[in-house]
Amino acid sequence: MDFFNVYENEGVSSWELPEIKCGQIQAISDSDGVNYPWYGCTTEMYTVVGPTKKSTTLTVSMNDNFCPSVTWSVPVGTTSSPPLLSAIQRDQRFTTWLVAMNEATAEMVLLRTIRWRMQLSIKVDPKMPLGQRAVLVEPLIQEQPQVLVRNEPIPLNALVKPNANDAQVLMWQPKNGRPVVVIPPKY
Repeated sequence: MDFFNVYENEGVSSWELPEIKCGQIQAISDSDGVNYPWYGCTTEMYTVVGPTKKSTTLTVSMNDNFCPSVTWSVPVGTTSSPPLLSAIQRDQRFTTWLVAMNEATAEMVLLRTIRWRMQLSIKVDPKMPLGQRAVLVEPLIQEQPQVLVRNEPIPLNALVKPNANDAQVLMWQPKNGRPVVVIPPKY
């Protein structure tokens, strides 16, 4: 997972998941922190009261809106520093599992494993006029999600807290000097 912002020749900021980066865990839940470990509570989840007398067809959908915020200025130091953001890079991989769960027994049946990847390379010039500051460099078209032929097991640590938003750390890595934790994890 690469997720970083470049600030001209000053350095790089990145949101990191230390446990994943060091290999301590292989996955973390990207849940909303409410319906843990699942993501969402509208079209992403359905409750079927049963047993039912006939088969039931459900349409489940998920809409994951990627909306990060990025500072124009170096994320450490004074608030009056000039805007130096020059690039935004993202290469993130996600796996989602569609499961049926018996709420009385907590038994889960894995139905499908879906994978997708989100990549971005954006060139930024904060000195340009509004509407012309950022240009998508690549890829112009994202890969489509894939429903895997063979299901992959859900890593146990993806089923328990913390979620990704509570575990991530904002790091500043100056070109010269030691890395700095700008925002520590919430958990």
